[in-house]
Amino acid sequence: MILNAETLEQLSKLPTGNVADNNNSIARQGVMDSGIKPIDPKSHIVGRAVTVKCQPGDNLALHQGIYAAQPGDVLVCDLRGYDQGGHFGDIMALACKVRGLAGVVLDGSCRDSEDIKELGFPVFSRGFNPSGTVKASLGQINVPITCGGVEVHPGDMILGDCDGVVVVRRTQEDEVFEKSLAKFEKEQHIVEQLLAGKTTLEIYGFDKLIEKLENM
Repeated sequence: MILNAETLEQLSKLPTGNVADNNNSIARQGVMDSGIKPIDPKSHIVGRAVTVKCQPGDNLALHQGIYAAQPGDVLVCDLRGYDQGGHFGDIMALACKVRGLAGVVLDGSCRDSEDIKELGFPVFSRGFNPSGTVKASLGQINVPITCGGVEVHPGDMILGDCDGVVVVRRTQEDEVFEKSLAKFEKEQHIVEQLLAGKTTLEIYGFDKLIEKLENM
């Protein structure tokens, strides 16, 4: 799949739930655990993963990753869930924005959250901590990592919104997104039916299911 402007516009309208429902090629449907949340609930990201394996409490590898990534990429960082230091802050967020990155996902904590929110750059992290970090260890760039309990490979598609983050294997993305877009369109039709006065019981056939269960 080529991520041109038209494709990005199509994918950007998809809720992560629609994608997860059709993403059966990864354990847990590729959904990162609920600890990975956006700083700003209005954030939405779509882009290919540039992965960084980092030493917890050390953010030198994150600086490396920013400049290994290309415009439109999502920097996905394995910090092993370490939340006792602010690995990523507003200066780094600005550097990412200037470079044209689509967003950052950290399995670890960040800081300067209000400033990052005002900057409007999408950051998903496990938490916040104002403590500083060292710069002593090189990272591994574009290797398989684990982030939020999900294995992420370089080039995988990353989607994030207020509900969380979903990882889609590059080898499966065409099928997953075709089904996801079909489900999105189907749900738009359901919205029209609800606004026209129908109930979810009628639309989904739950009325018949309830009747069947009541008669068992």
